[in-house]
Amino acid sequence: MTESETQSGTYSQPDLGERIADGGRRLVELYGRLDRTSQVSFWVLVVIVLAAVLAQPIKLFGVPIQPFTLAPYDPVQPNYNAALVEPSLAHPMGTDLTGRDIFSRVLAGARISLLVGLFAVALAMVIGVPIGSVAGYAGGWIDEALMRVTDVMISFPALVIALALVGALGPNIRNVILVIGIVYSPQYARLIRGQVLSIKEEEYIEAAENTGLGDMGILFKHVIPNSFAPVFVQATFHVATAIIFEASLSFLGLGVQPPTPTWGVLIATGRNYLPAEWWISTFPGIAIFITVLALNLLGDGLRDEFDPRSATEGGPEA
Repeated sequence: MTESETQSGTYSQPDLGERIADGGRRLVELYGRLDRTSQVSFWVLVVIVLAAVLAQPIKLFGVPIQPFTLAPYDPVQPNYNAALVEPSLAHPMGTDLTGRDIFSRVLAGARISLLVGLFAVALAMVIGVPIGSVAGYAGGWIDEALMRVTDVMISFPALVIALALVGALGPNIRNVILVIGIVYSPQYARLIRGQVLSIKEEEYIEAAENTGLGDMGILFKHVIPNSFAPVFVQATFHVATAIIFEASLSFLGLGVQPPTPTWGVLIATGRNYLPAEWWISTFPGIAIFITVLALNLLGDGLRDEFDPRSATEGGPEA
């Protein structure tokens, strides 16, 4: 802010480019403060995301927009002449009963599994954060009513609710995202409520009230942005559990349906051929293990960075 701007009482807001640059600098600084394990986990996740993005052609109006793909074979098209081939140079992870290349299917499955995890958690935040924020800021009977509803949802086992909802709505990728988002949303409501209860007592909130800013303005301009750090950390853990959740539903036949490859579908497909054709289920299982481990380790680092006290209080509720 320049002297003339200070004297005139005006202040020019930074443009979009400046805000993006400032956000980038903050992210670089955050990365530098993470421990070595969290940094390695971050780069493992970068590799997994790039592999998922480049697994198959991404088309815009029917035209591929990426220069190359990593999957050497079509992950859906059968090739019966190469059925149940053991891992080799031609097929690094072997093939399944219909001759489909497991490596190609694991890469293609990464895209679906990551999308399910990310969109499901984003939906859970969209549902839970406003509910918890309003409950914590309003208090009184509104808080009581909203929190009792979330308590009822949390009291039921998540998998039981998911099985009931998927059974009613039908097994497909859209409904899997919807169900996981609904199941996880109460946890975000309770988490953000606790943050709001603390932050609304701060002096700068009282100052905002004295300026005449309305409740919704204070909530969305001051309270929620300052309450979001633990929500972001929790989201990191929940993406991991959402991937496992999707794999569990697909394993039971209630998730994404074949021939669409997801890691859960691949494990379910290969379970009937264990232990002879071990590679069908083993490599998708390893992919889930590495991804979930990297997400959890990164989440641990972010949790310790945003709230060092939580390192001695145990991990977040899954």
